[in-house]
This record gives sequence, C-alpha cells and structure tokens, in this order.
Amino acid sequence: MPEGNRWTAAELAAVDDTEIKIASRRRDGTLRPARIVWVVRHDDALYVRSVNGPDATWYRGVQARHQGMISASGLQRDVSFVEADHTPDNALDDTLDAAYRIKYGQWPGPTERITSTEARRTTLRLDPA
Repeated sequence: MPEGNRWTAAELAAVDDTEIKIASRRRDGTLRPARIVWVVRHDDALYVRSVNGPDATWYRGVQARHQGMISASGLQRDVSFVEADHTPDNALDDTLDAAYRIKYGQWPGPTERITSTEARRTTLRLDPA
C-alpha cells in the first residue's frame, strides 16, 4: 500500500469498538446504499466479511469496482476493497476469526456465521484510497 494510504491511529481507533457502514461504488462511480457490516482490525489493517456469504447484495456490489466508502464514529473515508489471501499456509483467516469472536462474541449466532467457511471466502481488506 502506498505510504500516503495508511490508516491513522485515530481512524483505526474509530472502528475498534463499533461496526461500520459500507457503500460500494457502481461502475458509473455513484455509491450504492450503505450497509452496516462488522469490521475487525489486524495490526494496522481493517477487514470485513459478508455474514451472508458471497450472495449478499453489498458483497456482490463490491465486485463491480472494488471501491467504495466507509463511515463509523465520525470517520468517513474512501476505500479500496482488496481480496484477502486464503493460501493454506496463511493464518489470516484464523486470526480474523479470533478477532471477530472477541469483538462480536456477545452475538453467538451471527459470530458463528461470520467465521464460517463461506463467510471466510468473502474476506476483504479495506485500504484507504
């Protein structure tokens, strides 16, 4: 990621204790309606998954341009959506599962769904644009 396109400490803190609203960009550049999604942090990166898997409307919308906007706790930022690395020797999925369980574990049903194999396939890193 280019040097100028990193999350600041304040931006990372803005999402630490909340979910975010995410709006993907259509092919013509306009934003789709925002949806609330669960976000987790790993090191200095932010990740989202589709609790409803790859057929969720917001996730399908991301596939058109891999660009959009997020908002949370006063933060509003353009982002790029980057597909996560799911190679067998990469422990990212397990690390993110643990982060989801810690942050959202008080809701066991949705937490189980967002850590499922199907949801893992939808993992996206949010890079500031």
